[in-house]
Amino acid sequence: MTRIAIVGGGTGGTVLANRLADRLGPELKRGDVEVTLVNDGPDQVYKPTFLYVPFGEATPEEARHPIVDLVDRKVDLRVDRVTAVDTDAKELTLRADGPLAYDYLVLATGARLVPDEVPGLAEGGHHFYDAAGAERLRDALAEFEEGHLVLSVIGVPHMCPAAPLEFVFMADQWLRELGRREDVDITYTYPIQRIHGLAPVAEWAQPLFDERGIEAETFFNAEEVDPDEQVVHTMEGTEMDYDLLVGIPPHAGSPLVSEAGLGDDGWVAVDNRTLEAEHADDVYAIGDIADVPTSKAGSVAHYEAGAVADRLASQVRGQVPTASYDGKTICFIESGTDEGTFIEFSYDRDPAPKPPSQLVHWGKLAYNESYWLTARGLL
Repeated sequence: MTRIAIVGGGTGGTVLANRLADRLGPELKRGDVEVTLVNDGPDQVYKPTFLYVPFGEATPEEARHPIVDLVDRKVDLRVDRVTAVDTDAKELTLRADGPLAYDYLVLATGARLVPDEVPGLAEGGHHFYDAAGAERLRDALAEFEEGHLVLSVIGVPHMCPAAPLEFVFMADQWLRELGRREDVDITYTYPIQRIHGLAPVAEWAQPLFDERGIEAETFFNAEEVDPDEQVVHTMEGTEMDYDLLVGIPPHAGSPLVSEAGLGDDGWVAVDNRTLEAEHADDVYAIGDIADVPTSKAGSVAHYEAGAVADRLASQVRGQVPTASYDGKTICFIESGTDEGTFIEFSYDRDPAPKPPSQLVHWGKLAYNESYWLTARGLL
């Protein structure tokens, strides 16, 4: 029997498990292959929903779904936590179930928020990258009637690179609808000398900033937050006062990765196209945990999962795998509460944002609503 283990039941892990169940159906039925998905909780969390929570357009509950309902019944689903990875012995250690041997391993453990890496950020700032953070920010925004709203992109790379831009655009329109915008200054900061890592996206967004009176401070690297004085201090020796701070916190990979020698700083070093680990045989990584030169976005995990599913199916059947990931990324970008744009790019093709439209905004909402069907492989 060939044993395939997947660690992490987010978008990438779930899509991969379901793709393998489809591609290896006959082998699974005969007992020639076993696919095991290990997730450290009973639910999958669809994090893009959290962007809408601060504006009252979604609830944290809408971002959760029982993972058992998303995964093909031919997959052995384990709700457990992996505590160690031994790539020499080809064995995982599970907190409750003990050892789990594998022939092929796919890590899809995602990224972690580590706000404590910036002193004062956890106490003085808000974010919308998990349920608790989004709810706290919702409550703070509800009471925020005047002052200086600062969104500071502190952690790079971070999940969903367009989300900070989306937040300030949505906040601008939301405040206008409430009649508060004239009493609120909005400033957006970014650590390099443009307002987004992708130049075409920065060039698309800057005119909208100018039109809507959103200030931008670039080459702004937050080093410390003083919650009492409500001041952000930077590595460049500057500072910025705020009344409400939304900080995109630093992100980190998994300690499992570092301990297993699979990559520096907890990110798995992989071949950018095959997604095979550079420091171990028969190991792949997909999604945010994979150190590839593109966005940490759900679409990336989705496309990577397809490529790895095809490669594993070929390997199980004794064939030379030829499938690869070309860096394809798609992203809806909200430019307000009722309009947005759409970009698609890859390793070899730059994005080309279009003028915002209501149609694209509704397309993003429709995708969010249908995501659970997509994860199950029904769309």
